[in-house]
Amino acid sequence: MKILFDQGTPAPLRDLLPNHDVSTAYELGWSTLKNGELLSAAESNGFEVFITTDTNLRYQQNLIQRKIAIVVLSTTSWPRIKPNTSEIIAAVNQSSSNSFIEVNIPFDD
Repeated sequence: MKILFDQGTPAPLRDLLPNHDVSTAYELGWSTLKNGELLSAAESNGFEVFITTDTNLRYQQNLIQRKIAIVVLSTTSWPRIKPNTSEIIAAVNQSSSNSFIEVNIPFDD
């Protein structure tokens, strides 16, 4: 699966998705694109999943016409995300075209 990480998505998460082709918005030179432009660029470049930490994305964008699956993480904190990677991997694996999945990362484990 071709996955795009948004700006706030911790890059070390990439290592836990070895069976996927992961790129970051920064690597692609897309770090200055606004959310709508970024989602359009991702879709036109064949990305299937967009992982973001922008918990307001659902309210800022009309996602109905989107083909890309969106996985939203509730934090940018790698120390909090790391022990919850199984939930993130499950969300990625169950995502499908135009799906929207929120992964709530707890404050304490």
